[in-house]
Amino acid sequence: MRRFENKVVIVTGGGGGIGGATSRRFAGEGARVAVFDRNLDAAEAVAAQIGTIGETARAFACDITDRVSVDAAVAAAEAAFGPIDVLVNNAGWDIFRPFTKTDPAEWEKLIAINLVGALHMHHAVLPGMAARRSGRIVNIASDAARVGSSGEAVYAACKGGIVAFSKTIAREHARHGITVNVVCPGPTDTALFADYKLGAGNPEKLIEAFTRAIPLGRIGQPDDLPGAVLFFASDDAGYVTGQVLSVSGGLTMNG
Repeated sequence: MRRFENKVVIVTGGGGGIGGATSRRFAGEGARVAVFDRNLDAAEAVAAQIGTIGETARAFACDITDRVSVDAAVAAAEAAFGPIDVLVNNAGWDIFRPFTKTDPAEWEKLIAINLVGALHMHHAVLPGMAARRSGRIVNIASDAARVGSSGEAVYAACKGGIVAFSKTIAREHARHGITVNVVCPGPTDTALFADYKLGAGNPEKLIEAFTRAIPLGRIGQPDDLPGAVLFFASDDAGYVTGQVLSVSGGLTMNG
């Protein structure tokens, strides 16, 4: 089934683990995928992988913390593919230290990437979606936003902000036929999680503890996330907006 035939999809952080997996899944269902990443080489590698299976993707350099870069990348994607149907805000960054051992310069970077960057993307894409009275936005937050996570205070605050922002934008733009939903990954085997392990005194013990705590008995993989993202972006979720879904192997269970 190709639910996204000829739909135009932007995935930020598309050169990374979850972003790459999501880009490939959209392309496999017929979408034309704009792979946005600050690391253009990584984005181009994902786009090339998609090309080898005969699907359509292009890489675009985009620093989501810079509004000029965002506007240029969105304009380039629309020039290449047409109006944006789906926006997936996936790009993120973290450091792993107790809050009192961080400094304001680090907070500013965390906020710029994990919160303000997503605001830039919404602000650039929403007017066109509203004018066309159609669109899907899926924001990737974190279960740290829902239950907290030691060593990730500012990151968790940003992701909590994304959840609240998403619900508000879902309300503001429901009348335009736009849905906005949130996917919250739990521990997932990405480059970000690799950095998290490095910050632990005993990475192997950390993995063992997580594995014991996760009811499904394993750390998440990037390919575990796209199913939830594509559901929210699909017509099957046309009557679903302002919702938050954890993809965590059961580590967090919220009613």
